[in-house]
Amino acid sequence: MLDAVDAVLVRELQRDGRATFQALADRVGLSRTAVRARVQNLLETEVVRVVGIVHAAVVGAEAIGHVSVTVDGSARKVAAAIAERPAVSFTALTAGPHDLVAQVRTRDDGTLAAEVDHIRTVSGVRSAEVFRSVATVRDTHAVVRELGDIALDDIDWRLLQELQRDGRAPYTRLAHIIGLSQAATRARVVRLMRSGVIQVTGLADPLALGAAELGGFGLVVTGGLRRVAEAVAAQEGVRYLATGFGRYDIVGQAEAPSRAEMVAVLDAIRAVPGATVRESWHHLDVVKESYAVELPDKPLNGA
Repeated sequence: MLDAVDAVLVRELQRDGRATFQALADRVGLSRTAVRARVQNLLETEVVRVVGIVHAAVVGAEAIGHVSVTVDGSARKVAAAIAERPAVSFTALTAGPHDLVAQVRTRDDGTLAAEVDHIRTVSGVRSAEVFRSVATVRDTHAVVRELGDIALDDIDWRLLQELQRDGRAPYTRLAHIIGLSQAATRARVVRLMRSGVIQVTGLADPLALGAAELGGFGLVVTGGLRRVAEAVAAQEGVRYLATGFGRYDIVGQAEAPSRAEMVAVLDAIRAVPGATVRESWHHLDVVKESYAVELPDKPLNGA
């Protein structure tokens, strides 16, 4: 568990991964030097990873499937094999109706179907059921608002590549890579973030923040789907929620400091009018969580 100051720093980095050391220092009431040391330690120990998450519409990765897998033999070996696929952004071993779950992000339904077919061919996979996400209502780590029209040039694409690797890359290094001044580089990065093209955020170790329990749930809905989804997404502890079609109407993820509090999260969801928990499952171990996507390789002139 983190101390109170580090916990605040991690939460601030989740909110704004490029927050300056001075802004963070002002938030926690310590010197800039002390905060820099604390943040560096958090990054080096991988308590938090600051990454840039590119809007799905920018890279054409809007076909999202949540795959529930049952296996024969070792679930960990199967999960490791599934996690090797670049299109798989999340994989976790679970206790509940299935042995593991995975999230797959692709450009279209044809590619999504091909990825799911590949999962079915992995040695040890007995079955794979798919929930096709149509709309993401809540995602603590990604941009979910509608993206307006924005033109991206080669320099923008290069910045997106670098920010995916290191969301806190200093402007001096970014400026050197793209061949612009620091001021011009900063202006471009700010534009990319404010427009919603990329969100720079901290991916934190849940255990470090006291979220010892992670789980998922599938809901069926009576009445207006969007209304129910927004009410469920507003519940404390819900960190991801999507509507779609398959065996559920809604799929979500939740986190809580303890099992008792996870039960409270699920009870709050059950109390939402029109929502019925068809299934829930416990995440025993997160095997993969990555929001990086393959971007066009457009080297700059002279690079």
